[in-house]
Amino acid sequence: MNIDAMFMIGLNHYLVVSALIFTIGVLGFFVNRRNVIVLLMSIELILLSININFVAFSVYLHDLVGQVFTLFILTVAAAEAAIGLAILVVYFRNRSTITVDDASMMHG
Repeated sequence: MNIDAMFMIGLNHYLVVSALIFTIGVLGFFVNRRNVIVLLMSIELILLSININFVAFSVYLHDLVGQVFTLFILTVAAAEAAIGLAILVVYFRNRSTITVDDASMMHG
């Protein structure tokens, strides 16, 4: 038995980590629907798990397309986080709360 082969990280290891992160993100999104910050972090976790899959398959298939998609997703995620947090700050200044239930009362 080769010691180096025993400690090699394969594609299935990355897929398991990605599935765990995706599950945590989905659970955070559905379990805690009251806090907007937790919802934004859950969306970021879901996007991170997708990025791990893209990079893992990109390396496994020796193709750079997955890594290029990952750069685009990271760009969109950064813009989403910046805009989401800016909206959250303005909402908090007006309402003094960040619960999702109060956001349904907004009109016009």
